[in-house]
Amino acid sequence: MTHGLRRTSWRLLLAMTLLLASGLAVAQRTEGDRASATGAYDAETSVRNQTESEREAAFGRALAQVLAKATGDSGAATRPGVREELGKAKAYVDGYDYRQDEGVSVTGAPSFKTMLVTRFRRDAVDDLIAMLGLPVWPLPRAKPVLWLAIDDGSGPRLVGLAQANAARAVLDQAKSRGYALGLPSGNAAEQAAVGAIWRGDTAAIASLSSRYSPPMQVLGKLYRGSGGWVADWTLVDKGKVLATWTSNSPDARRAMLAGADGTADALFKRYAKSGSGGPPGRFRVRILGVASADDYLRLAGYLDGLSIVKRVQPVFATGNTLELDLDLATGIGGFARYVERSGVLSQVNSSNPDDAGVAAPASTAGRPTAGVTTFRMGGR
Repeated sequence: MTHGLRRTSWRLLLAMTLLLASGLAVAQRTEGDRASATGAYDAETSVRNQTESEREAAFGRALAQVLAKATGDSGAATRPGVREELGKAKAYVDGYDYRQDEGVSVTGAPSFKTMLVTRFRRDAVDDLIAMLGLPVWPLPRAKPVLWLAIDDGSGPRLVGLAQANAARAVLDQAKSRGYALGLPSGNAAEQAAVGAIWRGDTAAIASLSSRYSPPMQVLGKLYRGSGGWVADWTLVDKGKVLATWTSNSPDARRAMLAGADGTADALFKRYAKSGSGGPPGRFRVRILGVASADDYLRLAGYLDGLSIVKRVQPVFATGNTLELDLDLATGIGGFARYVERSGVLSQVNSSNPDDAGVAAPASTAGRPTAGVTTFRMGGR
């Protein structure tokens, strides 16, 4: 083996060793195989380079995407407690890969964009969702039929399966929101119904759509307006109109994106279920091991920094025990799982019924019931 080949081999070995040491898997790719996000727990983010710092910053953006897809909530990243976890996104990563996308700039010159494709561990993400008590649009999700008519100035025409590329923007956006849209076959009877779409006759389209499952339709009409394109949308579920909205943009593809987003938002609002962390509320907690002013300040600073804790009210203290009322954005079960990860607090298991956290009912005028959940300060 020549010196040059030996040096290349050692470099390859070193690179593989570093990757294994990092605990993250970089997929091996074959010629013609392109990395892409294919599931609800995968995400694609653009990066400026392939450095570690750039990659770890992108992991946070990717985790925000995955939480939006996995829960169905476009605002999942803004929920209490999520921001802190986005900064720890690397802990949820199962593997990653890079892809080079080639395009053309506005000047006509070739342009290149590096995409980071990140795969997250489903069990870890699901645990995070449960811990923070995020509402979830359950899987599997319905696949509404998209009845889209486009008028570019020559009269409205239905987009059927044969014209799927014309609706590619809205179909891909639906996938990025964690669900799928279907298209009608586009037979003669369906083509003739384009007038019903244009006048918003939801009953006629629901009847025509009865051969498809589920009985859920998205009606969209896209047409030229002043300054660009306008799209009017209607979501129908089992014959009932759930939502209507309008989008516009100079770019027809961007005007179509809102069809997928509006559908996802409406279905999330209709079908999302409360997270397993329990409903938010006010809870009485007992903290053991608060033996000094330093312990108290440490505890107060910790709770003040948690976005899932909206308010802290001391109730009383005795010996090394402190009782607090906490207004939480999640249930007490989610709070317990969250704080135990930091090591500052750990829940004390007890068979005493008074140690079961119970949220205050509305009739108590904002005061919690007698239920108490007991924690111990870390290291005590």
